[in-house]
Amino acid sequence: MASKEGKYNIKAISQMLGIQAGTLRAWERRYHIIEPVRNKAGHRLYSEEHVAILRWLMEKVNKGFTIGQAVDLFEKGSIAVEQADPVQGDYSIQLSEEILEALLSFQENKANQLLNQAFCLFSIDKVTIDILGTLLVKVGYMWERNEISVAHEHFVTSFLRTKIGTIFHGLPVDGLMPKVVAVCGPHESHELGLLIFTLFLRRKGYEVIYLGTGIPTSDLELVIKEVDADIFVTSCTMDHNLKAALTVIDQLRNQFPSLIIGAGGFAFDRLNESQLSTYDEFLVGKTKEDWEHWLKNSLKL
Repeated sequence: MASKEGKYNIKAISQMLGIQAGTLRAWERRYHIIEPVRNKAGHRLYSEEHVAILRWLMEKVNKGFTIGQAVDLFEKGSIAVEQADPVQGDYSIQLSEEILEALLSFQENKANQLLNQAFCLFSIDKVTIDILGTLLVKVGYMWERNEISVAHEHFVTSFLRTKIGTIFHGLPVDGLMPKVVAVCGPHESHELGLLIFTLFLRRKGYEVIYLGTGIPTSDLELVIKEVDADIFVTSCTMDHNLKAALTVIDQLRNQFPSLIIGAGGFAFDRLNESQLSTYDEFLVGKTKEDWEHWLKNSLKL
């Protein structure tokens, strides 16, 4: 938890957050959003909690909000701001763990509250990749190790699919950007990893035709031709489905030599050395940095 003990003077806060001391005093007088304590000499002292609140407000102001709008958003959201601490770790990690705990207890309302809090505190990319993506990986490992039931896994994935899908369809598309066809590999039922990756692409303005699961290869070829796709991405989670997924990649790269192909998922992470020599160029990676690197190399940016 963020400490409430006063430890920073106003000069330190000004340097830390890039806010003028006079501006900070004006915010305190007008909005009463924080109340720094005073030391024996009467000087303001700000706590870790104050720093977290001010940092959040500054981020909103830097994104175009007025300070009044940012304060109003903060107060309406009843946000419990936490300080990212080098020892405790990024607060987004804690939120991800709390959302997972709520979902595994079938507490959908609590999970929604925590997720709303995350969207107030962080950018869409941060929430979807660092929070929901981290949660997704944990659920995948727990399910593989039989640490959670099928019912738990289905409930969590259903919740995430709905949330990610809502964000996905609400994002604008740039008609000048490459077109992407995205589909899960043959026999795959786990689609959340692919959804998060395609959300990353949509955030960049790419037009993504998301087909989900259970699509025959013959239909894939028809869609790629019909939309004149520039990129095809697929995912494979289960090892026993990997051979079929690689077969699809082989067929598509032979039929569409100029098509850029990307692949990801737990099964692709476990390719052997021989397979890596053949398919390494298609692997998109696990992190946002990996994805950026793959896009840059694939599109020759």
